[in-house]
Amino acid sequence: MEINIIKGHGSGNDFLLIDEITNAYSFSETERVEIAKLLCDRDTNLGADGILFVLKSDRADGRMRVFNADGSEASMCGNGLRLVARYLCELIEKNEAVVETMKADLKVSKQAELISEVHTYQVEISPVMFDLKALPLKLNKPTLYNEKIQELSDELRFTALAVPNPHLITIVDVETLRSDIQKLLSEKVNGPNELFPDGVNVSFVKQLEKGSIYVRTFERGVGFTNACGTAMSASSLVTCMQGLNDFEAVIDVYNNGGKVQCVVHQLERDYKIDLIGNATYLYNAEVSVNLAKGTFELTAKTELTEQNAYEKLQAEVQQYLNTKMKG
Repeated sequence: MEINIIKGHGSGNDFLLIDEITNAYSFSETERVEIAKLLCDRDTNLGADGILFVLKSDRADGRMRVFNADGSEASMCGNGLRLVARYLCELIEKNEAVVETMKADLKVSKQAELISEVHTYQVEISPVMFDLKALPLKLNKPTLYNEKIQELSDELRFTALAVPNPHLITIVDVETLRSDIQKLLSEKVNGPNELFPDGVNVSFVKQLEKGSIYVRTFERGVGFTNACGTAMSASSLVTCMQGLNDFEAVIDVYNNGGKVQCVVHQLERDYKIDLIGNATYLYNAEVSVNLAKGTFELTAKTELTEQNAYEKLQAEVQQYLNTKMKG
């Protein structure tokens, strides 16, 4: 089968976008899984953290389905949603749209550029759920907020929430970030274990200063990524709940892939988070896929120049982190 793709990234979290609205593709569920595993393989000349399938929707401007590199489907992806937001807004020639996702219909919109020539979009991250059954996390309690999990660590305190992807978040110091604790802990809860039967995204968060945090995430189904949009959103919420940052105020969220901004809204009974960041296209390509043989051929590729502008933002981020992550 012949497939057109766009390779892009949000905060360095890279994806292959496949448009099923204007192309007459008809993928089975099995084919989606196989395509994700095949094209996202880093040992090939494509490679990505996941695939974004953009489909028609009966109730929104478009529908997003996200498949991780291991073939598993994610209920949401904040960084990927920004790429889908850009694609749909440009497709319908509007500055805002509504995207149907697995758990909710989410508002997205074009925003002022984070830095010159960096396409910037805001996406809604919701719903937010603290019920451990939503993750699921098997503990003999309904919620987990800033508490220890003895099976994981004698020192760290965790908060568990789903947005709607499941997240386990802890606020740490630089020394803990530089250790191998996160890797070991993340591999444990994403392998066979009794706590998280479906795995979980694990984020270590460092408060840099008021209104600024650093987030590093081990994504289930992927491993360590440059950034995870829902993790950065959830981490921002946790810092607000702990009084480190303010609700309704812009939080600069730094990551290995760059920077985003989050605004956490405290509603009457729950929360909503705005995630603002880049939606950068790297290249357009055509691939010829043979699923029976488990192979593909890159038949055409057109490099784009948007990454040049984003690298300027990355340079600014690195300079800032170098001053704040000492110790």
